[in-house]
Amino acid sequence: MRAPSDTLVAAAKEAAVPLAGRGDPSDSVFDRIRDARVVMIGEASHGTHEFYDERAAITKRLIEEKDFTAVAVEADWPDAYRVNHFVRGLGADRDADQALGGFKRFPTWMWRNTDVVAFVQWLRAHNAKDDRRGQVGFYGLDLYSLFSSIEAVVAYLDKVDPQAAGRARTRYACFEHFGQDTQAYGYATTIGLAESCEDGVVAQLMDLRRRAVEYASRDGRVAEDEYFFAEQNARLAANAEKYYRAMFRGRASSWNLRDTHMVDTLDALVRFLDRAGPPAKVVVWAHNSHLGDARATEMGRRGEINLGQLLRERYDEQAVSIGLTTFEGTVTAASDWDGVAERKRVRPALPGSIEEVLHHTGMGTCLLRCDDDKLAAFQRPLLERAIGVIYLPQTERQSHYFQARVTEQFDMLIHVDETTEVVPLERSAPWEAAEAPETYPSAL
Repeated sequence: MRAPSDTLVAAAKEAAVPLAGRGDPSDSVFDRIRDARVVMIGEASHGTHEFYDERAAITKRLIEEKDFTAVAVEADWPDAYRVNHFVRGLGADRDADQALGGFKRFPTWMWRNTDVVAFVQWLRAHNAKDDRRGQVGFYGLDLYSLFSSIEAVVAYLDKVDPQAAGRARTRYACFEHFGQDTQAYGYATTIGLAESCEDGVVAQLMDLRRRAVEYASRDGRVAEDEYFFAEQNARLAANAEKYYRAMFRGRASSWNLRDTHMVDTLDALVRFLDRAGPPAKVVVWAHNSHLGDARATEMGRRGEINLGQLLRERYDEQAVSIGLTTFEGTVTAASDWDGVAERKRVRPALPGSIEEVLHHTGMGTCLLRCDDDKLAAFQRPLLERAIGVIYLPQTERQSHYFQARVTEQFDMLIHVDETTEVVPLERSAPWEAAEAPETYPSAL
């Protein structure tokens, strides 16, 4: 294997701050955060224990030491809102495992794993020490929950305005021909086999907003919370309808719509929380590919924008991004979309990658401040690995790497050299049986 550039390794050694260990964030992280209102914490895969652990450790300190008021994650709004109820001592769920029961869509292990259970339990215990206005919420930013969000809107209107609930059912009935198959809906409308449901979902959102003052003022803060939850579900349904049609018009179109929805949801959340007290401060958990500024990557050159770029544009210096990377280890991932969770060996990072450079510093776990002048050599593009919910080691280069200027992509980068898989709450037979192979696949 070819060694990385001596210049890059030397620069990384000089600039990197060794971290004491897993789950022990350095004070250097918090020095850079200062008075940020939005702190984005990424991950290079959706199935790595150390990434969840580091994010949780940083988030706990932000909550305890810097008064952060919300955690917003790459998850569906209604599923995360059930967790939000639990951590605030509301709802009927007995424990964190049950509160995470809304996460039924692939990949369930992304949120139904032992690391998330531990964090949700901690957040509930933290909130129990505070009055309701000072509690920290847990929210979802994503837009995949079309049908769950429709059900939530109708259920809300059944309680507050049965006649409006009837109108909502009529508008949403447009989707009934497709069952729960969102992709079938998108395909059929794109090729002209079915009329789109756009007019109905937009009309329902507008109808809900016209009655906002009436609905939100019926029972003080509780009514405001319930209306906000319903409005976001109605907005999600409108954007999800558009997203599933955009899926068949190319990656950039659907990706941009999704990430714009996520930043708009975050903005709506900040405005809502601002009304209850001091300015809201939010921690965002999502994949590096969403939180690292797209303008510094090859995806940006293809016309894609992302959450990290949009948050920088909207919040400027009050937005701080932290990326997380690894050199090798194990990961929980599938081999196909909708496939079962497997425990897989992560190959050593490829030559020419940022992960390989940081591996050769010999530091194990370390932090880079991307504004450090010593990192001038990193202004050129390097390979960077991205494992989502699918990992295909046999096509590693094509499937999991892209070019990025890491010092422009993030404000900080935390590297954990060897990592392990997250433990799903529901472990499949392939996951239980999997053993890390002694040798790695040879095909690229």
